[in-house]
Amino acid sequence: MEWIKIDDKTYRYEDKSVRFFLLIGGEYALLVDSGVQVHNARELVQELTDLPIKLFNTHTDPDHIGSNEEFDEIMMNPAELVNYRKPHSSQKIIPVYDGDIIDIGERPLKAIALPGHTPGSTALLDMNSGMLFSGDPVQDGKIFMFGPMRELSAYILSLKRLLTFTDKITGIYPCHGICPVGTDIIGKLIEGAEKVEKGEITPEPFEMFGHKVMSYDVGSAILLCDK
Repeated sequence: MEWIKIDDKTYRYEDKSVRFFLLIGGEYALLVDSGVQVHNARELVQELTDLPIKLFNTHTDPDHIGSNEEFDEIMMNPAELVNYRKPHSSQKIIPVYDGDIIDIGERPLKAIALPGHTPGSTALLDMNSGMLFSGDPVQDGKIFMFGPMRELSAYILSLKRLLTFTDKITGIYPCHGICPVGTDIIGKLIEGAEKVEKGEITPEPFEMFGHKVMSYDVGSAILLCDK
């Protein structure tokens, strides 16, 4: 496993079934999520930059927080605290709300809340390049919508709001599936999720991590939902 260059200031790291990103600014480097198998993301970042390193979690499912224990401060939407358990008691949570700007040094990143997959799922839009780092809600792989605190109706509303940003998005960089994907996937996911909500798609039984769920093939992705 190694860093894959997107551009001179942007990298992705493929970590088993998930990926995380490194955004390099003029003042510090921002790690977007911290992997699942690796527990040394900070050390990996130091292969690429000498800048101070900060961490932002798009959400706190276990496959996105593998190296969180390395950091004393974590940026995230505070709605994620219902899922998150701090690796050590002194860890400080820096709240990032919808619409907030994280400026890593001449590289402003706009937070866009996308609740539904998890309560505090949040994407970051690079306002210079138009890259959207979407976390899990926008992708062409398997989207988990089963278990506590997943809400399909909220997911649909989040995607509809995201449509209002498409004129500013040049590409979507998800943590699963193909990377990048185009903005056309947003409308396709909305259409598919609405069909699932209305009972218009026949699901198939599926087992994920010991959970018996229903798999809905919506064409652009697979939605895994409770029975």
